[in-house]
Amino acid sequence: KDWEANTPYFDGCMPIEVMVERGRNTPRFGPMKPVGLTNPRTGRRAWAVVQLRQDNALGTLWNMVGFQTKMRHADQVRVFRMIPGLEKAEFARLGGLHRNTFIKSPVLLDATLRLKLDPRIRFAGQITGCEGYVESAAIGLVAARFAVADARGETPVPPPPTTALGALLSHITGGADAKHFQPMNVNFGLFPPLTPPPLTKDQRKPQLVARARADLADWMAP
Repeated sequence: KDWEANTPYFDGCMPIEVMVERGRNTPRFGPMKPVGLTNPRTGRRAWAVVQLRQDNALGTLWNMVGFQTKMRHADQVRVFRMIPGLEKAEFARLGGLHRNTFIKSPVLLDATLRLKLDPRIRFAGQITGCEGYVESAAIGLVAARFAVADARGETPVPPPPTTALGALLSHITGGADAKHFQPMNVNFGLFPPLTPPPLTKDQRKPQLVARARADLADWMAP
């Protein structure tokens, strides 16, 4: 498709062939990472693995985890049958890319997801520039809370930026670099620094989580 040419890819959903172009070992640190998977016969960890996820209750459909691709269908069958164990696989559905359409939220939206040029309009979900099922649903839910507050004549109060939802909301409505804005998952890099900073690196994430839980409880309290 025309839109696939020179398209920037989201790092969390990159075509497998693009990973390989970046380096032979790149997939081994992505979808083919063998951490936690040890061969019970030899006790050794594999060099790389392909994970299959059951896709239906009957166990007749299995999904190749992390193998997004824009290869032609014939090439997909040829390449994927090179994988040991999949030589005789029957492919019920082959891969393809999906286009992630989103607006430039840091420029267009206010802190409660309203369109700055027309506050009657509020955006929610993936189109705001969040990435992931949970994130999209969460932004939709918080947009609904804002809409209800407006309808009641109340002032919408965004979740604290120290929480996962608040950090993501802050990012897409102003914290991101608007010029290079791309869809974003929730991650610890979005959270404001701890004050005082943790004494060791291992303490950082547990302390961020503890602060987030406390601040979220305060925000949700009546």
